[in-house]
Amino acid sequence: MVEASNGRLLGIDDVLLVPPDLATVITSHPSLSYLKDILTSEIIGFFNSTANLTLFLPVDSAWEALPHYERLYLESKYAADDLTRIVNMHAVSSDSVKYSELFKKGLKLTTIDGPQLEVSYSEDSQKVTVSGSELTESDIYAANGVIHTVSSLLVPPGALQLTPEKYLLVLNCTSFVSLLHSVDLKSLINDTETHWTILAPKDDVINIAGHNDLPPAGSDELKKMLQYHFIPGKWTSKKLKDHMLLETALEEPGLDGGRQVLDVEVSESLEKDKDGEKSIRFGGAGTIGEPVPVNNTLIYFVSRPLVPPTDPLTTASPSMNLSYFLVAIFQTSLADKLKYTPRLTLLLPHNSAFERLGALVSAYLTTQSPASKLDLERVIQHHAITGVEYASNLQNGSQRTYGTLEGTDLHVVRESSKSGGKTVILTPSGGWPEMRSTLYPVNTLTQTGVIHEVSDVMIPRSVDLTVGKLVRAAKGTIMASMVTKVGLDWILNGTAPPEGSPWADMGLSSVGWTLLCPTDDAFKGINLVELYADSEAVRDIVTQHLIPMQHPSTAPKDDIFDAIKNNRPIVLDDSTTYSSLLTGVSQSLYSDVVFRDVEGEGTVVGIKGARGADGRNDWAHVVAWGRSTTGGGTGGVIQIDRLLMPYYPPWWVKYGGPVAVLVGGIFVICGFFYVVRIIWKKDVTEATYEPIGGFGQEDDET
Repeated sequence: MVEASNGRLLGIDDVLLVPPDLATVITSHPSLSYLKDILTSEIIGFFNSTANLTLFLPVDSAWEALPHYERLYLESKYAADDLTRIVNMHAVSSDSVKYSELFKKGLKLTTIDGPQLEVSYSEDSQKVTVSGSELTESDIYAANGVIHTVSSLLVPPGALQLTPEKYLLVLNCTSFVSLLHSVDLKSLINDTETHWTILAPKDDVINIAGHNDLPPAGSDELKKMLQYHFIPGKWTSKKLKDHMLLETALEEPGLDGGRQVLDVEVSESLEKDKDGEKSIRFGGAGTIGEPVPVNNTLIYFVSRPLVPPTDPLTTASPSMNLSYFLVAIFQTSLADKLKYTPRLTLLLPHNSAFERLGALVSAYLTTQSPASKLDLERVIQHHAITGVEYASNLQNGSQRTYGTLEGTDLHVVRESSKSGGKTVILTPSGGWPEMRSTLYPVNTLTQTGVIHEVSDVMIPRSVDLTVGKLVRAAKGTIMASMVTKVGLDWILNGTAPPEGSPWADMGLSSVGWTLLCPTDDAFKGINLVELYADSEAVRDIVTQHLIPMQHPSTAPKDDIFDAIKNNRPIVLDDSTTYSSLLTGVSQSLYSDVVFRDVEGEGTVVGIKGARGADGRNDWAHVVAWGRSTTGGGTGGVIQIDRLLMPYYPPWWVKYGGPVAVLVGGIFVICGFFYVVRIIWKKDVTEATYEPIGGFGQEDDET
């Protein structure tokens, strides 16, 4: 050291280098390597262009204390704004640089971002803390400021919110985030308070699906679709159960503003090395990888974008097993009503239900006459429950009846099955007494509610399936005119015979009727003008084809109630015999009808006991049938392909039997007396003996 007049001169062994700028110091300091890796070009430019900066920078271990996904976010290209805020929370810009020699006095420094840093010194520990974080290294000089390192981040609680959006960006869901912004749903991914389960498709999933397959950006359809990907609450895999229905953020007008639900499928893994793992599907879409918990949010990655349910008819149309009922709906004016009526549960019968209903009933309901169209609309609306009844409600709920759009109720009975489960049986308000339908609760979600499937078509009490309606379906207009001609039109209408009529006097007021109805083609070759002129012949033909509903005179294999379960008007088993109305009208011995099963031809019906060529050729094939709901739900119409002409046997058949019996009886009587005469003569000519004294002598006189 050399003293001088105006100072001192110190000798050193090397040239003093000017300190580099702050950015260079940071990138070369071993404790700030993580910060170096995440700095953006904007922040580096800020460090190098700002004078008199005092930086309190966290060391690497401070960043490592952050959760993995937070660090992943900070390392992404989407964190630039948040990184700038973080740096500004650790930077003080003032007139002078704050070196450590000032720390012992205690300081309050305002950061560029706004919050204050409180620097304090402890005499006991000889340590300096900055807002609670320990100062690990001080006075790292730079050309335009100074750096002090601290042990933890100096971010005030709540000052920097890491939202679900930021994590979605990091997790390759940028397209999903972009779509949410296009429909102003960014609040769903920037809300850090509400608990959400997000079903997020990654960028590659959306690219595979194709943007053209998505609703247009900014549209209401896209908005509804995206809301369907958000489930209130944090649903971990442990909470999820198979067949659960979870409400989503989609508030559906078709549900009167209620939330649309999403079905969940959960199955256990069958692989031994994955014991206990679950396969989870949301709305039919599988999940990829493990869910990511982010504060109050849980993110599942789905294999495809989820599409919210559409209207009921569009939803059901791909199912070929429901096509008959859907076609019936479009034959009426109910399509729009069923599509847009809010909060509706549709019960759609399988196609096989129309076969069990009976071909004539199905044919009548689907004809385009005004009466049948009105009845069909009533039947369809009886399959629409007012209100949304998911499977759990129907299977386990306490309610026993459900109102329908038609206006009458469906009754519900829960029966125990052999397997120990519950079978739900639905009973309509009308139809025949044993009409029931099994419920298949499939929970097919729709825009306005839910669809379930049922085994059978159900008929309300507002629909009267009369014999007359079924005759029209059987193409039996000629037969119907003949029935009317003989005064039996009340049978067609399903009413009682008029008072004072011969039919009322026969006690037929409460009888159900089955009409064997020949088609109009069966009358080809018959002179109808000539036939109609003979009222007695017309009466006999009609009464020959009418069967009062009763137990058959020859018992079938099945009980009559088994037939009713099959929705047939009468039992059609082989050899089943019924008395027709002709029996009561003409006392004919040949008025009963009998059914036969003929191999290769099916079921035929003919007049029992008819002999000769006419009898053999008068069998008619059973073409179709339909059961009526009038007359207590008994009877109906059997469509046949041939007219059963009443059997009038020739005189030798009609009288031959009685004459033969009479002649035979005379011969038997004559023979009897001839034998008696021979015996009598024999007794007179032979010698006889009597006791002494005669037969009148007493024994004590001998």
